[in-house]
This record gives sequence, structure tokens and C-alpha cells, in this order.
Amino acid sequence: MSYQVLARKWRPKSFAELIGQEHVVRALSNALEQGRLHHAYLFTGTRGVGKTTLARILARCLNCEAGVSAKPCGICPACQQIEAGRFVDLIEIDAASYTGVDNMREVLENAQYAPTAGRYKVYIIDEVHMLSKNAFNAMLKTLEEPPAHVVFVLATTDPQKVPVTVLSRCLQFNLKQMPPGQVANHLRTVLDGEGIAYEPGALNLLARAAAGSMRDALSLTDQAIAYGSGEVHEQPTRDMLGTVDQAYLLPLLEALADADGPRLMREAEAIAERSLSFDAALQDLALLLQQMALAQTVPDAVADDVPERARLCALAERTGPETVQLYYQIATLGRRDLELAPDEYAGFTMTLLRMLAFAPAGEIRFAAAKPKVVGASAPIGSVQIAAKAAPAIATVAAFDGDWFALSRRLTGGVKQLAALCEMADHGANFLKLRLPADQKSLLDSLGEKLKAALRKLLSPAVRIEFELGATSGAAPAEIVGRQQAARQAEAEASVMNDPFVQTMVRDFDATVTNIKPIGEPAP
Repeated sequence: MSYQVLARKWRPKSFAELIGQEHVVRALSNALEQGRLHHAYLFTGTRGVGKTTLARILARCLNCEAGVSAKPCGICPACQQIEAGRFVDLIEIDAASYTGVDNMREVLENAQYAPTAGRYKVYIIDEVHMLSKNAFNAMLKTLEEPPAHVVFVLATTDPQKVPVTVLSRCLQFNLKQMPPGQVANHLRTVLDGEGIAYEPGALNLLARAAAGSMRDALSLTDQAIAYGSGEVHEQPTRDMLGTVDQAYLLPLLEALADADGPRLMREAEAIAERSLSFDAALQDLALLLQQMALAQTVPDAVADDVPERARLCALAERTGPETVQLYYQIATLGRRDLELAPDEYAGFTMTLLRMLAFAPAGEIRFAAAKPKVVGASAPIGSVQIAAKAAPAIATVAAFDGDWFALSRRLTGGVKQLAALCEMADHGANFLKLRLPADQKSLLDSLGEKLKAALRKLLSPAVRIEFELGATSGAAPAEIVGRQQAARQAEAEASVMNDPFVQTMVRDFDATVTNIKPIGEPAP
């Protein structure tokens, strides 16, 4: 077969060609140029980020006939044989296949012999975490003090499974996942070199689907070329990956911004009719919300090539930052719970309805109900005015002076402060509260919050004042304390006067250690 896949054809042959691992390249290049070579290296990172490629480049640097250098010549027999995978002193071992201690002993015995054609024997052990415990133990001594002509390069996607005794003997480098922009730029270079037509939007889709893996990105690009009949265009690539076009998702966010429930359901049905992936829809919806949050906080950070940028920024201006954060959380949680739903469509629509229902207080969420008022006897305008004028909470005029009942409607720290206060005076537009002088520090920290909470319950116009002084026992905490003491005394009297209890105490020397009233109300 003459065709070579892109991931192999465009595999980096030098440090200069390696993409996205500058921190590792710099450290290794400096070590090679200064002659500070370690006998064992450990490269960690997810799949397709360059662990094995980096190991092969290091082998070329060590065995180039021009000398040990961070820039091997690439034309000598050693460099060419390493590139072709035929260099006798480069031994690549798949630890997933050679897991046993006998396999490791064979490797270590061969390591004692001098290299045949090169300067160093380089052992590349891929997926080293798959070795057995005995195999790890067998290699410890050799790994700590190997022959001068041997270099071990270990690679793994799961360094947590490598024993610490091995980790401590290696120079460890963690290879990072590559950002989508960097992956897309490299794909552009590859396709330009191959002479293949492409659309930038398609490359962005491939880069995002690769999840930081360059090998995955190149493999997906091969698939996209085949799917698109020799070209890479956005819509065929989107169909291949199962991703959802923003043209279908932005109307969802616009319907949410307008609180238009019927329109929201119509847009969800449109996605279902196109047989699009609901998991991908929620994933892309979360990405859109992240872009909206970015536009709200750091507008300049939103790239100019983001699809529908103007429309996205307009949505960001219409939606509150806290709402965007809430929608993002609901989208990610909805995607996580999608497999638990009765079916994916139900899970998807329930996530959208949750966004519609759980918006922060203060936003109008019922605009979609207006079209339903058809043929009503009263004018629509009058219905809307009545709905806006209807009070949802008590007003100052409705306050009957029951401070105990009012304080129980509070929550959190302000409720604790209110429980220590007694009402000194009140009128149509004011409320005066008295607090013991030893609670001044609590008043200083929570006084303004208590005022704000009471104004929400009463009226924004109410004037609230505090004074320090002795209370007369009318504070809610004092009332509750007396009630609890009375209940406790009643319970103790009831228990101690019970004939059965008296018999147990008299005949068996029993002792009543604790008495607690049943159904005691919360303070």
C-alpha cells in the first residue's frame, strides 16, 4: 500500500518540527547542548501529544553521526535508519504486550552489551504503567545505575500507576494537550502541503474534536478528506463528526433571552428533526455560553473569526452574567445526566426547560404566555397591568406589629440577628429595633443586611433604626427560650410522674439521664 496516513507522513523529525511542547523541547535541547544527559526519561501525557515521537527524536540526537546535538543532521545512516524504524540500537518495547518479569529480564540482559551501530542503546518502553509489579522490581537496579551506553525512555498515559521507586529514578516531563487554535494552524499547514482544499471552519471543528491530541486531529482529517471526496469542507465535516451548527443553537439562546417557551420548544424540535446529536448539542451550547461569558468579561478575547460573532455579542449584552453562568452549569449537568433520561430528546428538552424556569429572580420569565390570551373578555393591556401591580409580599401597611412572626420569615445570619432584637416601636413607615449592647459587633457586621432583608419583606421605603439597650424579654430568641424551657419542664414532669418510670427507679435503681420533648420546634 503506497498511501501513508497523515499522522505518519507528517510526524516530526526534529525538535523544531514538534508542535506544542516548547517547555520539553527547551529542557532537552539545553541538556543535549551542555552534555548533561540523564540515563532515564519519563514522558507522560494523553494520547497523541508526542511522547513516542519525542523519544525517537531524542534517539536521533544521541546517535547522529555528526555528534550528540539538539539538531541532528537527518542525512546520516543513523538518522535515516531511526526515522525508518530499522536502527538496531533503538529498541521499542510495548509494555502492554511484554508485561512479565521474564520479558524484562531479557531486555536487561541485552542492555549489558555495547551498541552495535550507534553511540547509545536507546530503550523506548511505551505504556510503561502496564508492566507487572515484578517487572518493575526487576528493572529498578538497572534503571538506577544503567551501563554508560544505555538510555531508557519511558512513556505512559497514566503516571499514577508507575511505582514511585521508578518515578524517582527518571527525569520526568509532562507533555501538554494542544489548544484547538494550535492544532487548527498545524492542520492548515498539513493540508496546504498536501494541496487539499479546505474551509477554516472545518479545521476548527476537527481541532476541537481532537481534544488536544495532534494524532487524533490528523486521523480525523484523513477521515474528513475521504468523507468530503478529497476536500475538507465545514458542513460535511460537521455531518461526519455529528456536531451541531451554531445556526441551530443561537435561536435556542435567543428564545431563552426572550423567555419564549413555545419558540424554545420549536427550535428543539427542529434539532430533533435533523437527527442531530443531543449530546453534541449540549456540548456546543455550553461552548457558546462560555463565549458569551468571555464577551461579557473580556470582550477583546473573543476571536474575530468566531462564527456569528456579532450575534453572539448581542446575546451577551441582553443576558445577565449570572444568567449565563447558570445556563452553562445547567447545560453541563444536563449533558452529564443525558444517559439517565427516559430518552435523549426528553433529557435535552428538560435541560432547556430548566434554563427557562431557574433563571435568577428579577428577570421576566413569562413573556411566552402572552400569545395564549386570545378572545378574553378583558383587554390584554389591563390583564398585564393587573399582573404587574399584584403584590407578592407584605407591605408596611399590612404589618400588624407581630415582630416574632416577621423575624421567622428571615433566613441565614440576619435571622440570628433579628432573633436577638425586640421591637421598640413601629409605624406606617418606620420600624425601631432594640438590641443588647453586648451584641454591637454582630449589629455592625449584619445590620445593613438585616435592613435590606426587612425592606424586601415590607417595603423599600420603610425606615429601619437600631438602638442598643436592655431588652424586656420580647426578643424572638427570648420568647423561643421561654417556650423551650416550658416544654422541657412539662416533659420532665410528665416523665418523672409516670408510674412505670417511678417503678423502674424504685425497684431497679434506674436513673433518668436525659429527657427531651418530642416534636420540639426549630429555633
